[in-house]
Amino acid sequence: MPRVRVHQHVNPLSPYYTQSPEPIDLQAVFAIPSLPLHLDVGCARGRFILRVAEVEPAWNFLGVEIREPLVDEANRLAAEAGLTNLHYAFCNAMLWLERLLAHVPNGILQMVTIQFPDPWFKKKHAKRRMVNEEMTDTIARHLASNGKLFVQTDIEFLAQEMFAVFRGNKQFSQVNLDENPFFVKTEREKAVEDKLLPVFRAFFAKKEVEK
Repeated sequence: MPRVRVHQHVNPLSPYYTQSPEPIDLQAVFAIPSLPLHLDVGCARGRFILRVAEVEPAWNFLGVEIREPLVDEANRLAAEAGLTNLHYAFCNAMLWLERLLAHVPNGILQMVTIQFPDPWFKKKHAKRRMVNEEMTDTIARHLASNGKLFVQTDIEFLAQEMFAVFRGNKQFSQVNLDENPFFVKTEREKAVEDKLLPVFRAFFAKKEVEK
């Protein structure tokens, strides 16, 4: 079956994408809902977490994507592969990540990845960029103590902007990082590296709660 064709960019502030999603029900989408959860925000076609899910059965993987046809395609591929630890959700994460994660139990979310989000280059479109303080706060609320957050992009100004937002949240501490900590690379990452262009990465840990 050919790959689903979609627009590369969709306006997250248009009416269709401002609809609230239903909170994700881990019991309904995963065979073992108590496993640690890896959340991939803006997963596009979802191939990254599909490949990771294939070799990491002790984790659950949730991909979040704003382009609904890609979500449908990714869930079909996950089902065909028999992966009961992988699910994709249609959600405008910039606005509704808190709503989506509302029923996720404390301590379950242990890894978040944000990889190559749309940079929205024009200044008048800056408000469409996915990573903002609200999203950062949401991730900090739901991520388990000592949970990890990996962010990468090939756009330098966007890297500086995103990294600054996470550094500004007192619940995160930055961890030294020399290279991608994952053995799987996204399609975008491989394309950028094939051109010998730089990728800007940051790795954060949520500070443990003092008792």
